[in-house]
Amino acid sequence: MLSRIPGIVWLLGTLLVFFSAFGTRFASAPNVVNIGTQSAILLLLALPMTLIIMTEGLDLSMGAVLGLSGVVLSILLVKGFALPVAFAAALAVGTAFGVANGVLVVALGMPPFVATLGMLGVAEGIALVLTDGQSVVAIGSTLSGIYSRQWAGIPFSIFVAVTAYAAFHLLLYHTRIGTYVFAIGGNREALNLAGVPANRYHVLIYALGGLMAGAGAFLLTGRMSGGHPTAAIGMEFDAIVAVIVGGTRLERGDGWLPGSVLGVLTVGVLKNGLNVMAVPSSLQIASIGLLVIVALLIDSIRGRT
Repeated sequence: MLSRIPGIVWLLGTLLVFFSAFGTRFASAPNVVNIGTQSAILLLLALPMTLIIMTEGLDLSMGAVLGLSGVVLSILLVKGFALPVAFAAALAVGTAFGVANGVLVVALGMPPFVATLGMLGVAEGIALVLTDGQSVVAIGSTLSGIYSRQWAGIPFSIFVAVTAYAAFHLLLYHTRIGTYVFAIGGNREALNLAGVPANRYHVLIYALGGLMAGAGAFLLTGRMSGGHPTAAIGMEFDAIVAVIVGGTRLERGDGWLPGSVLGVLTVGVLKNGLNVMAVPSSLQIASIGLLVIVALLIDSIRGRT
């Protein structure tokens, strides 16, 4: 297992040391908790993104679907629907888009980049139509109250993230579905010869990505106390970055779920540290791209030694 630790571990350690030394209040307990809460939503996207990338796929629509799910959740709360009903609707919206992505990629043979990019536009367009481009507010205090809860000083969002990771770890490493995920990306032909309906499981993986985007809407809406159609645009890029720098490869079904967690934490630490140091947002965006290059370069160098 130690041999699979990616270069992102060294980057994460370096960032922690650097920002602790030069970032005011970065190492304070409240800020550490803040990094965890900020990273929770991203982890909900990075976990299924890991599985999707392991099947040699990609989902560029996750951020837009997350935003649309949050808009649906918020609108239903404003209309007086109970929170469980509104949340179920958000999950249904996310799952529907995930299934659509899976059908386009698996059944119709469209490239994942093209299919999910198209669904990104569809989801964002629907969200803008539903809201006229405005935030949906006055959703009541129930959701925000749940989001702000803490147990033993640990925020609700972190509990959700830990639970989600445990579920995905169990799924990937201790179930047949997890075995099929590795096989779809690594040796799909062998899976088909064994009589396993690989296409169904492949669509299921995309559906799981949509479901988690819908689940993330619960945290995002609770955090913002409302919904906005473009609030999560770009989060799919951060999720892809976290998965790739965490050691998951774009081919051969080679993925490592703990590495995705490290990638999420690294992205969270980098963004938070730059905010603490008042670095302009434009440079923060560039730093994420640089993070990918440096992490992959470290792994490449280590692979040749």
